[in-house]
Amino acid sequence: MKAFGERKGFKVNSLGKQLTTSVEGLPAVFFLAYLWCAVVKPVLDGLGIQRVRKAAADMPRIWWCPSGRLIGLPIHAAGLYTDDGQGQGILDYVVSSYFPSASALAYATRPEHPSKEVSLLTIANPTGAGLPGTELELEKIEKHTLAATLPAQELTRGEASVEAVKKGMENTSWAHFACHGVANPDKPWESALILANHARLTLREISDMSLPHAEFAYLSACQTAKGVVEAPDQSAHLSTGMLVCGYRSVIGTMWKISDEYAPFVADRVYAKMLEGGRPDYKRAACALHDAVQALRKEPGVSFRTWLPFIHVGV
Repeated sequence: MKAFGERKGFKVNSLGKQLTTSVEGLPAVFFLAYLWCAVVKPVLDGLGIQRVRKAAADMPRIWWCPSGRLIGLPIHAAGLYTDDGQGQGILDYVVSSYFPSASALAYATRPEHPSKEVSLLTIANPTGAGLPGTELELEKIEKHTLAATLPAQELTRGEASVEAVKKGMENTSWAHFACHGVANPDKPWESALILANHARLTLREISDMSLPHAEFAYLSACQTAKGVVEAPDQSAHLSTGMLVCGYRSVIGTMWKISDEYAPFVADRVYAKMLEGGRPDYKRAACALHDAVQALRKEPGVSFRTWLPFIHVGV
């Protein structure tokens, strides 16, 4: 991204500074338009990628590895939109994913363990308050896991202690967290998923785990992929931590997400990933893309509803 930006006559780092200062406070429609015109569209033009009207599985894919002040910016959602979210943008051209580094990409594409049976760990509303939509979210997921005969372990409310969750992660290949999350801009390694009794599973603890059989993690919690713009070259957040400990494909969120619409997205993601009764973590990016596109068409849905969802990994 950096080299391409310099060929086009602008420095990516200085551009990122403009994006986080001169555009600060503007409505999302202006911010996403500026990001589209200054960063994303020049890259797509340079790669010769044209707008297509196809399902995600038939679209080109692009992996973004932002650095400096581009970290934490919604590259995956850039576009020219009206106030109600209609228009065109990157979602009409490519399926976007993120990677924090080349080494993370290499690790996520390491040889697989075909002998390991795919199984799912679900963690739902461990604090027992404030997330009524998690029950519906689990119902949506269970509908698809039962149809695909996918083995599943469920930890809810007080069952979801830090120790129980870590053990569950070790014994399963997929994990779904429907809980509160918190990002710590000053101390990124203290960013955490909030579990039973308000105990925290921190980014540091996640990164220290080793899960060679892990494949897919879905962090249906707020701020699980919030980068630290104020600290250039720091893309440490909960979603990248999942890559570090072994997961190959991760769905996370840059900002707060709606408890009302989280089940909508999860329903469509798992429907695609378990299609035909064959679990496949490699479908995650396309599944999320199609789910977000469907969400955009829902009446009354604003930018804040669909913009936070991102995919990290393969």
